[in-house]
Formats: sequence, C-alpha cells, structure tokens
Amino acid sequence: MLKTITNIKDIKDELKQLKFSNKTIGLVPTMGFLHEGHASLIKTSACQNDITIVSIFVNPIQFGPNEDYNIYPRDLQRDITVSQNAGADIIFNPSANEMYPEGYKTYVEVKELTEVLCGRSRPGHFKGVTTVVSKLLNIVQPDRVYFGLKDAQQYVVIKKMVEDLNMNVKVIPCPIVRDIDGLAISSRNIFLSSDERKAALSLSKSLFEAEKMIKSGERDPEKIIKKIKDIISQEKLANIDYIEIVNFDTLKTVDKIRGKVLIALAVKFGNTRLIDNIIVEV
Repeated sequence: MLKTITNIKDIKDELKQLKFSNKTIGLVPTMGFLHEGHASLIKTSACQNDITIVSIFVNPIQFGPNEDYNIYPRDLQRDITVSQNAGADIIFNPSANEMYPEGYKTYVEVKELTEVLCGRSRPGHFKGVTTVVSKLLNIVQPDRVYFGLKDAQQYVVIKKMVEDLNMNVKVIPCPIVRDIDGLAISSRNIFLSSDERKAALSLSKSLFEAEKMIKSGERDPEKIIKKIKDIISQEKLANIDYIEIVNFDTLKTVDKIRGKVLIALAVKFGNTRLIDNIIVEV
C-alpha cells in the first residue's frame, strides 16, 4: 500500500527501519503533476530497488520572480495514482515551510555548469535545484536517484554536485519519453493551446533532423544549428531562447561534432517555455 508522508521526521523514521532491514532505496524527485515521463523513472527505480520513494514538491526557490510558480500545475490525487501504478512505495510531499522553515539560510551551488544553456536565461534556477535535491538526498539517503534526460543540464549539474560533495548515491539518467507525435512529455504541455502544441512539434522535428545530419557525416555545429533554427522559425508562434551544441559532460560549446554531444534548445510558445534535446555520440 502506497504511503504518503509530509513530515521530514516521519520519513526519516520510516526509512531508518527500512535501512536496518538492508532494503535498497531509490528516489525519484519530482514537482508533481506526474506524467508518463515520471512514471518511466518510477518504474525503473522499482525494478532496481526494494523501495521507491517519489518526492512531490513544487520548489519555490528554483522559480524566478516572473516565472510560473503560482500557476504550476498541481494534482496530488493524480500523482498518487500514477506513483502507485508505476510501483512506488512512498510519496514524500512536504510543504514549503517544512523544507524551508523560517530563518532558512543555506544554499548549494554548482558553478560554471549552471551559467550556460537554461542557466543563462534563468539566473538562480539551478541554485534552487541543487539546494532542494541536496536536501532530499540528505533526508532520504537513497542508494540511487533518478532524473529524466529531458532536462539534460539538470542531470549533468546534479551528477557534478554528487561527485564534488562525495555523496554516497548513484545518479541514474533515464531517456526522454515522447508522445506519439514526437513532443517531449512535460507537465507544462498542459498550458499549450492546440495551435501552440502543433507548433511545438518543430522542436523534436528539428532535433531528429540534426541527428540525421550528423549520422550522414555533418560535423559543423553552425550548419546543424542553422538547420534547427530554420525548421523552428517556420512556426510563427515559436520564440527561440537558445539552440546550442555542447559537450555532454562539460556543457562547453564545441567547434566540431565529436565524442558525446548534447544538442539542446529552449523555445517559448506563448507564455510556455519548453526545453528539448538530443544526445549524439560520434
């Protein structure tokens, strides 16, 4: 039976007993409004661990002043259903006051990796992400933690934080889950109008075209970026934030396609900012 716990002390007490029984623990950190992408993370954790914990917490400190914290979709009953069906054992659903009580002063920050891509247009975002994830890892102390590669930069940043702080947890990347038409599944897709959603298909279309170019031998990042931009720009509703090709591990821009590269983009449709990417190894 799936348990829902809202208190830090209670989850620690629950986990103490499980760890005493040598149970392996997987953590899937989420902001709720769970979808098939989250379900795939939960299923992977359930296969690899004895106990799977899903944290549901819309983290206020990773949203900028003009971002969508107040309207970010929330539906705990839906989250409970998705988590249970995917094989979770515990939902940890703390309040903002539980995670950041009055007088809270401590933050965790990864430098350089957070200053590019989404970090450039969302200053402070990753400081909020690394702080909340470090708190969750400290509270739960899982053996493995799971992140979807739709936000590849987040995965790279968390992996670096875990390495640098000598945390005893494996960071497991999981592939992007897409709708049948190619759009990467996201909680924010609910905000798209039908016309915006059609226009948003240009993201995956352009990335698949980029992958095809590389497989056909193209190694010039500028030519690939131009092709992506041309495809997305055909959609009048698209407002491009960035299109970049970077080394997957360092997130530094590349002058030639070689090794493992991340082709990442962020585009706004109306008020909704979507991210997508593809990872290619040459």
